[in-house]
Amino acid sequence: MQLSAYQRGLLMVVLGVVFLSFDGLLIRLADTDGWTIVFWRGFLMFSVLGLLCLTGSRLATLRHSPFSSLVSAILLGLISALFVLAVMNANVANVVVILSTAPLFAALFSRVFLKERVALRTLVAIAICILGMSLVFMGEGAHGMLIGNLYALAAAAAIGGNLTVLRRFPAIDRLVVIAGGGLLSAAIALPLASPFSLDAPRYGVLAVMGLIQMPLATVLINSATRYLPSTEVALFYLVETALGTLWVWWMLGETPTVSTLAGGAVVILVLVLHAWRGLHLEKQRLRLYPGFAGN
Repeated sequence: MQLSAYQRGLLMVVLGVVFLSFDGLLIRLADTDGWTIVFWRGFLMFSVLGLLCLTGSRLATLRHSPFSSLVSAILLGLISALFVLAVMNANVANVVVILSTAPLFAALFSRVFLKERVALRTLVAIAICILGMSLVFMGEGAHGMLIGNLYALAAAAAIGGNLTVLRRFPAIDRLVVIAGGGLLSAAIALPLASPFSLDAPRYGVLAVMGLIQMPLATVLINSATRYLPSTEVALFYLVETALGTLWVWWMLGETPTVSTLAGGAVVILVLVLHAWRGLHLEKQRLRLYPGFAGN
């Protein structure tokens, strides 16, 4: 059975976000300072993806969109650094719920820069998600995690911006800019990091993060923008709200607050309803235009 463009994009973003959901757990298991984590995961991502770029002569694609590729790489570097710093200064549950604001930024940037119509169902979903996220900012213990929460909010803005850039310039080579983003984040972190002060188990965790988990997650999510509006791709980051919280709760006993659980429940429910509606509309299009499946 041949998948339509929408279904291919949906599969990519779901798999990508599932891989991404282990990020908070791996950061906790690395058990070192944030800048060292930023350095190693950025450097390792650059190493593995940069090697693939060199073997496939993909660097030549930079000639077609040099500025947009640079902007995307910078945003990816910021996302990586901001996420790690957020997790180091707040509960993982707080961070992943706040990342649910990424669709708001993606919708805003898509509307302003791409003149892309945002579906009413997406706007309604975003509005409800913001209400759920506000429970996290105003809940118990939130004041002590304000810096971490703000890092997470900045990361959400960078995610929305990057997805919009990739949607506007589909010719951008995803592997090249992700490798570049890893190099930039490593360069930013190096002056503040202590990269050679860890023991073997910590290096093992960082290797899993930088060589496997983050490259797979980032490539899949960023590639999904070829098939889905950036707003919808960003909305699927809400899956991490549930899974990212679950992993650290189950494995490390990091219990989220009641307000975080309530806010997370709201955004996950909205995501399920939004995705169901999107699939329903897709089936209607396929019935009316059978050739659409090959797009």
